[in-house]
Amino acid sequence: MKNFFVIAILFLSTGLNISNAQTTQNDYIQKPEDKLIAEEKLKLFSSKSDLPISELIVEIGLSFLGTPYVSASLENGLEEKMVINLRELDCTTFAENCLALARTVKSGKTDFASFVSELEQIRYRDGIRNQYPSRLHYFAEWIHNNHKKGIISETVNQNGIKSDKTINYMSTHPSDYPVLKDHPELIPAIAKQEKELTKTGFMYFPKDNIPNLYQHLHHGDIIALTSGIEGVDVNHVGIILKKGNEFYLLHAPLSGKKVLVSDGPITDFLKPNSKNNGIMIARPVF
Repeated sequence: MKNFFVIAILFLSTGLNISNAQTTQNDYIQKPEDKLIAEEKLKLFSSKSDLPISELIVEIGLSFLGTPYVSASLENGLEEKMVINLRELDCTTFAENCLALARTVKSGKTDFASFVSELEQIRYRDGIRNQYPSRLHYFAEWIHNNHKKGIISETVNQNGIKSDKTINYMSTHPSDYPVLKDHPELIPAIAKQEKELTKTGFMYFPKDNIPNLYQHLHHGDIIALTSGIEGVDVNHVGIILKKGNEFYLLHAPLSGKKVLVSDGPITDFLKPNSKNNGIMIARPVF
């Protein structure tokens, strides 16, 4: 997953000028279809606003089935314009958009601006979009920060174990990220964020104890497949769909090139030879 990945201090440390959070529509990247899709879904699901947010997220996610996969849709330069793309999704933007749509519906709103506000709050550290480093590039930090904002709960992960790995992939592979390649002066800010994430660590359910994972997994959980790759926190993101006593993954995988439901259960992603070593849970709350 290419999207692995206070603000004033970070920007001062890199010599960048600090502006206010970017909130004007001139800073948006979108097509007319994106607004139409968002409004259509907000109106469609407004009649289901009484559903628990976990159920609502799954229903919204299923409405995206077949939506084409696209990678790196958020990469648009140093200034980090707000990208709204509901026509094409990757694993992270799929989860973010479903969560933002569900929260907008639960708030009783059906307008596009309210949806964009929710999405921006979810995607950026402390809800503030201010150039490239303000995005929650690492999904482990995405979970921590959205827990702090009261958007999801990560408390259930306390029933797992703590990772002690060093997170440093972005700062040690800047050529993989166009903005870091073009703006190496940002690397110290990213490295500082990685150091803080490494210090904080994260709790997860290892794949060698599936019964413990199943005991705590719920329908509608947003989950992250934690990584066995050096320097990386998470390999993939999706939404849990429970059918009977089994859990499946509703997600936007590169391999499938569209939003789909996994053919097999979540355990298929946790086989011994897999590069996924476990699961983190981000449980939506409202």
